Amino acid sequence: MIHVENLNKAYGERVLFDDVSWHVKKNDRIGLAGPNGAGKTTLLKMLAGLEEADSGSIRMASSTTIGYLPQDGIVHAGRTVHEEVVLAFGELLKLKEEQHKIEESLESATADGDHDALLIRYADVTERFKHLGGYEIDGRIADVLKGLGFTLADEKRNTEEFSGGWQMRIALAKLLLARPNLLLMDEPTNHLDLPARNWLEEYLHDYPGSVVLVSHDRYFLDATVKRITQVELRTLTDYHGNYSKYLVEHAARMERLRESHRRQKEEIEKQESFINKFRYTATKARQVQSRIKQLDKVELIEIPPERKKIRFKFPDAPKPGRVVLELKGVTKVYGEHRVLDGIDLTVERGDRIALVGPNGAGKSTLMRILATLQDADAGTATLDGIDVLRQKEQVRRVLGYLPQEFGVYPRVSAFSLLDHLAALKGIAPRERRWQVVDGLLKRTNLFQVAYRRLGSFSGGMKQRFGIAQALLGQPRLIIVDEPTAGLDPEERIRFHNLLADISEQVIVILSTHIVADVSDLCPRMAILNQGRLVATGNPTELAASLRGRLWRKVVGTGEMDQHQKEFTVLATRRAEGRIVIHVHGEVSPGPGFEAIEPDLEDAYFWAISDKGATASAARAAG
Repeated sequence: MIHVENLNKAYGERVLFDDVSWHVKKNDRIGLAGPNGAGKTTLLKMLAGLEEADSGSIRMASSTTIGYLPQDGIVHAGRTVHEEVVLAFGELLKLKEEQHKIEESLESATADGDHDALLIRYADVTERFKHLGGYEIDGRIADVLKGLGFTLADEKRNTEEFSGGWQMRIALAKLLLARPNLLLMDEPTNHLDLPARNWLEEYLHDYPGSVVLVSHDRYFLDATVKRITQVELRTLTDYHGNYSKYLVEHAARMERLRESHRRQKEEIEKQESFINKFRYTATKARQVQSRIKQLDKVELIEIPPERKKIRFKFPDAPKPGRVVLELKGVTKVYGEHRVLDGIDLTVERGDRIALVGPNGAGKSTLMRILATLQDADAGTATLDGIDVLRQKEQVRRVLGYLPQEFGVYPRVSAFSLLDHLAALKGIAPRERRWQVVDGLLKRTNLFQVAYRRLGSFSGGMKQRFGIAQALLGQPRLIIVDEPTAGLDPEERIRFHNLLADISEQVIVILSTHIVADVSDLCPRMAILNQGRLVATGNPTELAASLRGRLWRKVVGTGEMDQHQKEFTVLATRRAEGRIVIHVHGEVSPGPGFEAIEPDLEDAYFWAISDKGATASAARAAG
């Protein structure tokens, strides 16, 4: 389908690709892996024709159609959601328009010849319209929008009413509905909650074309790709299999490469030692020259730099009381929609809490209220005795906040902006402020690019800069909305270490849509659904609460549909080409089901299910 030959691409002195050849075959499922800044997004843009290579070629069949989803930045306006996504059916809309024009012409046609010609054309157009699925447009739109989390009411809403994450869902819906035979997606799950992510996994499994994607969600990659292409050291290296298999094979390859590099280095040092020792000895002149020529011919083995471990040591914040943050009846209403409905939450000193829930559950709204960026309509919130809803300036002095979507000044350097923000936080004198800024840049692995403009940063680098920004000063409360979006697996580990090193005097509240990460990130989880807090507790204990009540079965598509009507199906997953369902029940649902150990995703789906919510409410009332 696509052949990349002798590709070269550089930005100034930074070389991303050096004489690279690669291919994408029909129905391929490829995930691009590699550190942030290695060139994954650039490769997608070159395949999509949005950027040019410096030299080399990208050849594809003339019938190839390409669809590209960027990480962010797409904004829709002037249409309803339905009107926007229907534009994906460009050819079908033209055929439909031609049908209407022919129908109008038939009403006024008089000559038999004209009338017959119009009828023949009408039949051809109608046949083409039917062949391309024209009568299925509304059904396909409904399926895709529902899968991505839109309601029927959302379809009639204007697109400009939606936030940036939902704007990207609209763009994703258009892309999937257009069905290009090569689908290029950059971080498609960044703005998806767990149900939407699982739906996308299923959709891509049966997608009638090739898929090349970048994602830092290893569970999503395991479910969707069959080849991992490592982007590193200015080249592309293929690993066949899913992401878990790639991790094992890549680690083994790196170990062999480092061993070869070590041996080569020892040999070169040995030869250089001989040359330096006998360079001016006449009897050894021929041997010295021979060894110099040998060294000139050596092709040096290059290894990727070791990733530095980020270890933060924050100065202790002033010691607050045991209960630091307390919410009582916090409510937020937009028109008739209750985004938050009486949230009660008590947070003690040193707590690490992960907020999880479907998109639209109210997570970001709650975090914006705590960050003093939005007012609550009812209820109270106190932070170490400070009224969060009224004493906003005092709260901001002890708050670090990283929103899900934050802007950067593209022409300003990372150092300059952090220095300015540190000054606003009152960090003085200048020499101490610079030490603080340097320390944050080093610990977020941005020190080497401190004076580069923020506009040139990759998505992951911008996310790390945002984390550094949130950690300025001595915050007592750190709020982070989707902190691991855009971070590769190794960077996520660094972020986990970063959380572990934050002073025990500081509260950390974060939201994430990757539920499987929660147990590593936080010892406490709070699940929001439809504006209500439906479950709180230790992630491991929440999962264990379902023990003895979770059943697994491998099913076919028809059987799965039937079981969804009969039982409380908590999860639908693919494993080696099979559909696996997890069902909740006090006893075995029937033949073919086996008891399994529940995991955190099962606990999450149970909490947001109708029966789970009812059980939770009954426990609270009792």
